[in-house]
Amino acid sequence: MGSPNGGIIGVINPTSFGKCTVTSVTSSTPLTTQPGTRIVDTLVVAGGGGGATNIGGGAGAGGYRCVQINVCGNTAYPITVGGGGASGQQPPAGGFVGGAGNPSIFSTITSAGGGGGGACFANPTGAGGSGGGARSNAQPGQTGNTPPVSPPQGNPGQNSTAGNAAGGGGGAGAPGTQATPSVNGDGGVGLANSISGSPTFYAGGGGGHGGFGTPPSSPGSGTGGNGGGGAGGPGSNGSGVAGTSNTGGGGGGGGGGPAIGGAGGSGIVIVKELNKASGVWNLKSQFSAQKSGTWPDGTANLGQNFDFLVIAGGGGGGGCTSGGGGGAGGYRTSFPGGTKLTLESVTSYPVTIGAGGAATGTPTTAATPGSSSIFSTITSAGGGGAGNYDSNGAAGGSGGGSGGTGCARTGGAGNSPPVSPPQGNPGGSQPSPTGSASGGGGASAAGTDGTPLNGSPGGSGSANSISGSSVDYAGGGGGGTRDFGSGNGGAGGTGGGGRGGGVNHTSLAGTVNTGGGGGGKGFGIACSGQSGGSGIVIIRAPSARTFTVAPGTNTATTLPAPAGGCKVATFTVSGTLTIS
Repeated sequence: MGSPNGGIIGVINPTSFGKCTVTSVTSSTPLTTQPGTRIVDTLVVAGGGGGATNIGGGAGAGGYRCVQINVCGNTAYPITVGGGGASGQQPPAGGFVGGAGNPSIFSTITSAGGGGGGACFANPTGAGGSGGGARSNAQPGQTGNTPPVSPPQGNPGQNSTAGNAAGGGGGAGAPGTQATPSVNGDGGVGLANSISGSPTFYAGGGGGHGGFGTPPSSPGSGTGGNGGGGAGGPGSNGSGVAGTSNTGGGGGGGGGGPAIGGAGGSGIVIVKELNKASGVWNLKSQFSAQKSGTWPDGTANLGQNFDFLVIAGGGGGGGCTSGGGGGAGGYRTSFPGGTKLTLESVTSYPVTIGAGGAATGTPTTAATPGSSSIFSTITSAGGGGAGNYDSNGAAGGSGGGSGGTGCARTGGAGNSPPVSPPQGNPGGSQPSPTGSASGGGGASAAGTDGTPLNGSPGGSGSANSISGSSVDYAGGGGGGTRDFGSGNGGAGGTGGGGRGGGVNHTSLAGTVNTGGGGGGKGFGIACSGQSGGSGIVIIRAPSARTFTVAPGTNTATTLPAPAGGCKVATFTVSGTLTIS
């Protein structure tokens, strides 16, 4: 008997013609699939738990599951969108603890509701998609990913070692933070997803309350995790902030007196009906799929791969005496030889270009960080702001360099938040209390540590030829000198890093659209530190594709041989890319 696949041996190739239709469901209602749909991507986020009160723990985020499954065409599928858990109430209205969130369901996929936060006199209300945070080390935070699925749908909540404070609830991307006498009980971060067409964070954990007393047991109440997590209530008697609706964010913990916890945010279900016809096909099989209405008609690109370069804005240089160099903006690329992005051709994609950070700050605070650049699922973090006279450099895509003079100080961490491959390097440190400022980190090297006389150089950036010619990007800013007699500022790193200020020269800004860090102010020089350079996004596609960019400041070009007519879209300002 002949093979149904025309004699080709192997797995049966699936087809789906869902026209890449995206449906976001924010309340429980059925979804009827397109007639040709056979495969969908789906994001199912459950309701977040409710935050507790009376030094309340932050609640866990609703379970987060993003999977591809097979479905039937022209079929109504019931969808359940889980509500958020109830907020913890003061007696007699309630029992302090927050309620668990409710599950969200699509087809065979169920995401569990987030666990409620625990209170001064009561444990959290169990495990969940992500677990709720607890008030003390005698009451452990609850586990996440319950019931267990793979990949995990969440993370655990945490407790407190401060005694009179509460830990944060878990998020989809990380556990909650344990509260200590010096650390807030922040909610765990959520995860970003672009299934709707633009990157959006979901399922952040709720922040724990900071306690009360004189002084309080932690620096303050915890922040909510990005992805809709609510913050812990302010002050001794502040109520927790509710999780954001349709994100699955956990509610924040409340304080004493009349305070209540924050309610959990409701969940969401998003379904993308795919165009797909991968594999090897003979004419008979293609014709059969066309007759059944499952063969894509060419109105969408079938998962083609695209190269990218996404660079964030550089951090500002230190604006006070002997300021450090700003860290370079995060540098993320697939070119050459890295993991490419798979994109749909008929979709318009928003592009965000991160601004450079300003050279601000006081002697004890860092300069302003750069802003993130974003394309599809790729986010590059802004460069860390530089340290000033008596402050450390801040973390970022690459870290800011420490300030000079004052006390010994450290540079900011690079590759923050962490990605693979790393998006940057740390800023330089100042081991001596009487040295000049350090350089900011760059894409390919750390900033140089401070020296007694001259400001130190910024870390080198990286060269990339995705545009058709080799260009250096993401160099760290140079540190300023502390010497008013003969000291020089540190050189900026290759890739747009600004020079630090010296006795006979001012500092320089990071170069525009390179993500270079700003140069730091020199000692006693009548000038200020300088801002970081803005970022850039470049997308490269095979010759068969067409790019349309907006606004007109951005460009779409065709590369000459030997690049084979590849198309390149270059974004120097935020805009929109349409692929056809």
